[in-house]
Amino acid sequence: MIEAHDLTKRYGTKTAVDGISFTVQPGRVTGFLGPNGAGKSTTMRMIMGLDRPTHGTVTVNGRPYAEHRSPLTQVGALLEAKAVHTGRTARNHLRAIAATHGIGDKRVNEVISMTGLDTVAKRRVGGFSLGMGQRLGIAAALVGDPQTLILDEPVNGLDPEGVLWVRNLVKYLAASEGRTVFLSSHLMSEMAVTADHLIVIGRGKIIADGPVDSVISDATRATVRVRSPQASDLAARLAGPAVTVTPAQDGLLEVHGATAVEIGEIAARSSIVLHELTPLQGSLEDAYMSLTSEAVEYHSAEIPGQPHAGSHVAAPAVTTGEDAR
Repeated sequence: MIEAHDLTKRYGTKTAVDGISFTVQPGRVTGFLGPNGAGKSTTMRMIMGLDRPTHGTVTVNGRPYAEHRSPLTQVGALLEAKAVHTGRTARNHLRAIAATHGIGDKRVNEVISMTGLDTVAKRRVGGFSLGMGQRLGIAAALVGDPQTLILDEPVNGLDPEGVLWVRNLVKYLAASEGRTVFLSSHLMSEMAVTADHLIVIGRGKIIADGPVDSVISDATRATVRVRSPQASDLAARLAGPAVTVTPAQDGLLEVHGATAVEIGEIAARSSIVLHELTPLQGSLEDAYMSLTSEAVEYHSAEIPGQPHAGSHVAAPAVTTGEDAR
């Protein structure tokens, strides 16, 4: 378990982390999200004792990281995959880490096989690709068979097989072995299928903390797309104080404030033909963009002709009539 209380870090006049409190529970994968410069890396460094908090405390499994007598067996971390001696082989890099805790070659061989490094274990890590370096960093985090795992951008540079392997690994360690897993990523699609719980940080402050589904539902607006040859009649029957109907194109409506079931029942009672009735599910990307819209330090220019960030993801459509064929 990781527990932070009023955690603050200032660098001169700049406040990188601003009085945040959170708990990362064992038995689930907790995702850590935020824009560049939001304070994610600083927070992870304070958890690992690499940066000293200006104020507040953070503990791992009940005590500060520096106070653990056998830290590798308590916490495994990947914060910077390139923090290696480039002249060493992968195996010798892992053996050097393991030797600090009296961990033998058997465990080193296990994590080499586990991370798919068998064929390159005798190669010097200075020649490793980005993906191979990531695998080595994950192997180093796993050497001590730790109770808590902290991974900063673990799938960076990995191929699809590697991404799937990391996803399955962290979910297994959390759900099946009850370990604490805390990981960051900028890949919203991957975080959506990997994490059970999310902590979102922006400008050094926590802006969301909850289960993935709750974070998405709280930060996005439910929409239903309806297509009908009688769209104007349907729009008139749907409109009300709590319902907004927006014509998207001929015969197509976007409805806010009514469910697909409610719309279908109103259409049936009014003998209105529907060719499409599609609930649009807010995605994690939608929620993230909404939550962090005021917390982004580095804004990119929009690309002409491209859809705006935060487009809805359509659930399987309910089709009728000609469109059902």
